[in-house]
Amino acid sequence: MLRIVPARDGGLCRVKLPGGRLTAVQARAIAAASQRWASGVLELTNRANLQLRGVRPDGANALVAALQAAGLGPSDPAADDVRNVLLSPAAGRDPQQRRDVRPLAAELLALLEGDRRLHGLSPKFALQLDGGEALARLDHAHDVWLSAHAEGYLLGLAGTPLDAPLGLIPTGRERATVAALLHRFLDLASAEQSRMRQLLAQLPVAELLAGLDLLPAPATPRSPAATARRLGSHPQRQAGLCWVGAQPALGRLPTMTLAAVAELAEHHGNGELHLTPWQGLLLPDVPVGTAPDLLAALGALDLVTDPAAPLARLIACTGSQGCAKGQADTKGDALRLAERLPAGVEVHLSGCPRSCALAGQAPHTLLAVAPGRYDLFVRDATQPGPGWRRATQLSLDEAAAWLARSPSDA
Repeated sequence: MLRIVPARDGGLCRVKLPGGRLTAVQARAIAAASQRWASGVLELTNRANLQLRGVRPDGANALVAALQAAGLGPSDPAADDVRNVLLSPAAGRDPQQRRDVRPLAAELLALLEGDRRLHGLSPKFALQLDGGEALARLDHAHDVWLSAHAEGYLLGLAGTPLDAPLGLIPTGRERATVAALLHRFLDLASAEQSRMRQLLAQLPVAELLAGLDLLPAPATPRSPAATARRLGSHPQRQAGLCWVGAQPALGRLPTMTLAAVAELAEHHGNGELHLTPWQGLLLPDVPVGTAPDLLAALGALDLVTDPAAPLARLIACTGSQGCAKGQADTKGDALRLAERLPAGVEVHLSGCPRSCALAGQAPHTLLAVAPGRYDLFVRDATQPGPGWRRATQLSLDEAAAWLARSPSDA
C-alpha cells in the first residue's frame, strides 16, 4: 500500500487486508480515496485483498495518507509486503470448521510485522491457515500451510491442505514453530530461492524441518471444499444467522458500489465486509429472515450472487487496458464471452503467461496471443502452466464453440 506501482493506466495501490476483513467505515474511506485521487476503479484479488487503479502522481501521497488514517496498512512500513496470510472468508462462522483460526491468524500477522528479519521474505511468500471450513480455497498453493486438527495443526510446505502433511504442530506451539520455520528458511535459502518450492527443489525437507519438534502427522484427509458457497446466502454456525456472498463482474468494483455495499453491511449485517479469494465479497452475521432482501439489493448493484451465472464462472486479469504485458483486452473479451459461455464451463482469460489472476490451473484457460486471439488450454496436472494446449489462435466465437464441445471431442 505504501509503494505505488506504475501500470499502463496509472499508479497501482495494493491494499493488504488482515484476514481479508475491512469495516464499512474503511470501505467508504477506500471508495472516497479512489474517487478523489485515482480512477475510481477497484479490483478484488485472489489473495482476498484489493487494489486501487489509476492513482494519479499528484495524489499518491494524499491517497496513502487517507488509507492510513482509516486504519489500513502495516504498523511497520517495512512489513507491508510480507503480510500474506490467507484464511477462509467464513472463518469462525463456517458450520464445517474444526477450529476458529482467526486468533492464530492475528498472532501470525503480528509475528510477520513485528519480527524485522521476516521482512526479508519475498512479497509473494504466503501462508495459509485452514480451519477445515467448507468455504475454503484449496487449489492455491502456499509456501506454508497449516490445517486444523483436534490436537493442533497439520503442517505442509509448498502446496495446499489437500496434500499429505509433513507433521503435526501441537496446540500452543503454532506461533513459535512457524517463527522457527521461517527463520530456518531464511538461513538456508539462497538469494535465488525466494519461495519454498525453490528451496525444497535443492534441499531435503527433513533438513529444513530439523529441530522443529513436530509430531507424526495423523492420516486425516481434508474434506472437499464447497466453493459455490462463496455466492448466495448460507447458514452460519451461529443460530439464526447467515453469510451472504456476491462478486462484481470479473473482480472489478466501482467505488460507488463499494460504498453502497458498506451501507448494506451496516444495515443487514455486523458492519464488516470480508473479501474472498474468488474476487468477491461476503457479508457475515445477516439474520436469515433478511437475507432475501440483501440478495435483491446486491443484485440491484449488478453484483453476481448465483454461482451458476456466466460471470461467476469467468476470471480475467487486467489485460492490455491496464498492463503493458497484456496481449489482449481480457476483461472486455470476458464480458463478450459471457454472452455465449456454455452452461457449467469455467474459464480463465489471461493476458500473458504470468497468470496473475489465478495461481493454479482453471478447467479452461484462454491465453491471449494477440488482440482478440487466444490459445485454449484444458486443465492437466501433468502439464506445466495452464495445462494441455487444445487449440491456437482462436477468436472469441471460435473459443466459445470449442468450449461447447464435450471433453471427448477432438
